[in-house]
Amino acid sequence: MTTTVPPANPLSEPRAPGRRGAATVSKSPRSGPPGGVRPTLVQERRLWRSGHEWVAGIDEVGRGAWAGPLSVGVAVVRPGARMPSVPKWLRDSKMLPEERREAIFEEVAAWCAAWAVGHASAAECDRWGMTAAQRLATYRALACVAIAPDAVVLDGPYDFVKDRTPQLPGLALEPGEPNPAWLSLPQVVLPRIVLPMIDADQHCAAVSAASVLAKVVRDRLMRAEAEHFPAYEFERNKGYPSPTHKFALRGYGLSVIHRRSWAFVAGVPWRVT
Repeated sequence: MTTTVPPANPLSEPRAPGRRGAATVSKSPRSGPPGGVRPTLVQERRLWRSGHEWVAGIDEVGRGAWAGPLSVGVAVVRPGARMPSVPKWLRDSKMLPEERREAIFEEVAAWCAAWAVGHASAAECDRWGMTAAQRLATYRALACVAIAPDAVVLDGPYDFVKDRTPQLPGLALEPGEPNPAWLSLPQVVLPRIVLPMIDADQHCAAVSAASVLAKVVRDRLMRAEAEHFPAYEFERNKGYPSPTHKFALRGYGLSVIHRRSWAFVAGVPWRVT
């Protein structure tokens, strides 16, 4: 494990079929019909028919947060999966309340052939910018997933997986600073095809799965951080803007997991360096 990989975080390790996490999941989610648009397997079937056996979805969470990591989920779908097998409540994670996401987490994980979540820290987001941090978190997830996908559907308008340079774009080294190997992206087996799709997290089941897995993993990380920084209520806001979060910033300044390069910092009267 290199210094670029988040240390000792079992949630970023490879996930095999049926593997269960340690966290307790609610057995009695709220009743009622699923809300929002149910994702389909249309894109996955097209890619299978084109000869791509292992198809994955990729989605990120945490891009708009003030604190915590940017996280990217990779969810590999079992070849030939059919709609009856898709978890009933699977949706874009933004369409589901936290209780529901936690309740379906293990079902979604077991539905995948393999999955992983990679992270880019707040400091990495500051140093390299969000686009580079997104690519870095994606490569960390791909390096951990147990099955390398042949094809990927990702949420968004552009391909940030294969369209890259050897080094992270936007990297600005200090004068005379060496260019150590850990600044490079992790070595991964790239998919043969990457299909960017706007609103894929709503319409593509593999991407919806990646969205839910990444969101739950990141939420759990932020709840774990909350005990170290109680004033910010990370257990509630997960590092996103909220009235309590804003108030705490004005009273306590920035914590070590806040993003220091963002515009909100301009309104903080003092900051931790």
